[in-house]
Amino acid sequence: STMRERKTTDPLHSTDPLHSSTDLSEGKEKLRLKQEVGLISSVSLIAGTMIGSGIFMSPEWVLHHMGNPASSLLIWAACGLLAMFGALSYAELGTIIKESGGEYIYILRIFGSFPAFLFAYTSVILVRPAGLAAVCLSFAEYAIAPFYPGCASPQAAIKCTAAACILILTIINCLNVRLATSVMNIFTAAKLLALLVIVVGGLVLLAKGQTQSFQNGFQGTTAGIGAVGVAFYQGLWSYDGWNNLNYVTEELKKPEVTLPRALMIAIPLVTCLYLLVNVSYLAAMTPSELLSSGAVAVTWGDKVLGSWAWLISLSVALSTFGSSNGTFFSGGRVCYIAAREGHMPDILSMAHVRCLTPSPALLFTSAMSLIMIISGTFTSIVNFFSFMAWLFYGMTISGLLYLKIKKPELPRSYKVPIIIPIIVLMAAVYLVLAPIIDQPQIEILYIVLFIFSGIIFYFPLVHFKYHPHFLQRVTLHLQLLLEVAPTT
Repeated sequence: STMRERKTTDPLHSTDPLHSSTDLSEGKEKLRLKQEVGLISSVSLIAGTMIGSGIFMSPEWVLHHMGNPASSLLIWAACGLLAMFGALSYAELGTIIKESGGEYIYILRIFGSFPAFLFAYTSVILVRPAGLAAVCLSFAEYAIAPFYPGCASPQAAIKCTAAACILILTIINCLNVRLATSVMNIFTAAKLLALLVIVVGGLVLLAKGQTQSFQNGFQGTTAGIGAVGVAFYQGLWSYDGWNNLNYVTEELKKPEVTLPRALMIAIPLVTCLYLLVNVSYLAAMTPSELLSSGAVAVTWGDKVLGSWAWLISLSVALSTFGSSNGTFFSGGRVCYIAAREGHMPDILSMAHVRCLTPSPALLFTSAMSLIMIISGTFTSIVNFFSFMAWLFYGMTISGLLYLKIKKPELPRSYKVPIIIPIIVLMAAVYLVLAPIIDQPQIEILYIVLFIFSGIIFYFPLVHFKYHPHFLQRVTLHLQLLLEVAPTT
């Protein structure tokens, strides 16, 4: 069949599916994704995905919505704390349900098939490809800016460069997991170095007495709940990726140890860097200069580095490419796991017989991202992405609270204090409702309608298991073309 039967085992007591095997032809060879992601690669995946284009583009928007430097720094610190609390909550979930797939697999195992399908449908078709497209577009803007000095880069060139970026990432991730993680490690080191340059430059400016931006720092603070919610959206966009390690749990070496340890290293590191980078921006620029800057990091480079300012544009391009790789690496796994559970076409649950990568899922994610690039822009996506993300984050955290209260006997190697997921759930409810209450927009209605449009596909294809016969032939030909086979 082209859509798999849903597993019938007790979801919260099932064993790690990596320990199952599939016979290939006459042999007894196991076909599965390799456990090749260690602690360093795990930290690189989290930090490398989090540090993307956001820290170079979002500070002006956080400042715009909050109204002054001091309150904007508080938002950045609160976003880091919220990301840390969310990640610690996910770490406990990852030690209870040791399967890849992140929110999807947790919603499936705790709440059942229907809400999990709606998440997979929304994430695979829209959210993940759109997020990847946005980061690749921002990479393209910085990458080609030096070729068009003194004027705006043409949209056609930006979109072609972004498309080329996605195609390169597809090739890297389809070839080898180790190659993809090596790329992550290299680019994470490069972007950390770039942020350290900005931090050191800011500390030098502060030592010289350039502190005028911090005088009367709280004057003119915005108090509206909607404005604060949107400021959180912009800040949290820069922290997005804190949950990426949960998407590849099955590929971690010793996940019960690696998962919480990597989170506790990566997220505090990124939070400290973000705060110091924002302080550096405000030391180099007045709030009005920062608000009028189209690209904050480039303006900072022009003011502080002079003739070496091109290093910042190069660093941002490297940073966004590395972040795109992390987003692509984890996003393809959601598609793969959803197909393995019967919520997507069966071809997407298969792995390449030699490379041992989920290449059909990666190719599908790539194709959807290329479609998004045709019509999308970076600025059109952040608030929309954050609304949908925190809707499902809230559902996942409520699932953890259910397990802590109703199933405390389940074995887990890590336990988070119950107050932490409660705080994250309250924050998720606020972030979903605040913009709706304060400034209702028709786009939010469209998002909700899109999520529930998944019902049209769920009942015939998943619930009633109606599988058109022609899809079996299509699946067979795609298997032969892509050299892939089922995994279990």
